[in-house]
This record gives sequence, C-alpha cells and structure tokens, in this order.
Amino acid sequence: LRRQRQMCIRDRLHGLAPEHFDDVVALGNKVHGEGYLDIKSLESLYLKGIKDDINANFVAIIEGELVGFRLTYAPGNWQPDEWCLPDAWGVEPDKVCYFKCNTVAEKHRGFGIGGKLLQASIAATKYQGAKAGISHLWKQSPKNSAVNYFTKAGGILIKEYPNRWNDAKEHPNYICILCGPDCQCTACEMILIFK
Repeated sequence: LRRQRQMCIRDRLHGLAPEHFDDVVALGNKVHGEGYLDIKSLESLYLKGIKDDINANFVAIIEGELVGFRLTYAPGNWQPDEWCLPDAWGVEPDKVCYFKCNTVAEKHRGFGIGGKLLQASIAATKYQGAKAGISHLWKQSPKNSAVNYFTKAGGILIKEYPNRWNDAKEHPNYICILCGPDCQCTACEMILIFK
C-alpha cells in the first residue's frame, strides 16, 4: 500500500498556479502558524519561482485535495540576506536557488510527498541555471523532520540561527504554532549541491 501511495503521489504533482493560492495559504497557516502566509505574500513568493517561463513551485494534489506544496525561488530571483553565509556555500550565489518552504498536511506525511516536491523543484531550477539550493530548515518541526529529510536528500548544515522567524518586518502577523507570537524556533541554513 505504501509503495502504491508513493507511486500515486508522483502523478499528482502540479506546478503551483493562482487557482491553488487559497489552499496553499490555508495549509501553510495550519502547519506553520497563523500569519505564515497570505495571498499577497504568496503572490510575491510565486513570482520569485518563475524564470525563463519555468515554474519551480509545486503542489501535491490527492483526490482533489491540496496536501502539500513547495515554494522555491529561482536562481537570480532572490538576494542572500543577514541569515545567509554565501561565502560558505562553495557556489556563486546567482547559481543558487532558495527552497523557501516545503509543507505537507499531517495525515499525508511519511509517504514521500516532501521528497517528491523537492525533486520536482530541483529539476525545474536546474533548467533555470541553478547548481545548488539553499534553505532555512525548521529545526523544531515535528521529530525534526524538516532537517532530517533535507539531510537525507544530501543537504549540508551551514549554520543555525535561533529566533530566525521572530522578525516583525518579514513576518508581521506570524504566530508560531509552538511559541506563539514570540517565535524562538531555530532555522538551520543548509545547502544542497546538485548532481
């Protein structure tokens, strides 16, 4: 059954499109906390994933339900900030995509959806010119699943940033599902070099 489920998932990945926005916002806020996404911020994130008419953002839909999404910035469509150490990456920053968010509904975890979404984004960003991808993984995710799955995919830890999402400018209305409005969660900056 597990193998059948994983095979079905591969056939249910789609490029993120505006008709998915409401469901992506709802799932993102349910999994990460209220205020994590809104339509305006999602529109901006979505556009950062498109380069050369290639969309690096994906959704997983099973039986008509959006059960997961991956938001990824195309190489050259984002700038490293104070939460990044580009000198430690070993790849030119303009050849690095940014894996912004990977989210899977709780009842659909453990079936490979997150990994399939990641692989779809890697394939798209390679066509966009990426040689690597950087991400800030949520260390406090359930069972540290975010860091674990990215490590399993080949990700290498660069640095940990406590209180990464406690930034009123970037996330003005965010209420962490673990910490409340004063988020103390740690982000693990990790890089994945593409083969």
